[in-house]
Amino acid sequence: MIKVSILYPYRENGRFDVTYYCESHMPLAAKLFGPALKGWSVDVGINGGAPDSKPPFVAAGHFVFDTVEAFYEVFKPAAKQLTDDIPTYTDSTPQILISEITVDV
Repeated sequence: MIKVSILYPYRENGRFDVTYYCESHMPLAAKLFGPALKGWSVDVGINGGAPDSKPPFVAAGHFVFDTVEAFYEVFKPAAKQLTDDIPTYTDSTPQILISEITVDV
């Protein structure tokens, strides 16, 4: 299994609409990805580790697939629609991390 994480860096005075992201953007992605998508989640940054510190990321969306190839197969046809929606909820430039899930308890 692999996880595709879309990480949105925290910026002072940056804009990120968590409600829209959770209720519209991520469900849209899930619909477009169809049965190849094994699960998805959203994390909202609250702290950077040290007391009263800012989080390094304001939010992260995660998608789980069987393989990297399975992800690319469904992402390529949906890419334009999903990337065109980014300005609707943020002025941040996302970073992408694709990782192998080695432990899941």
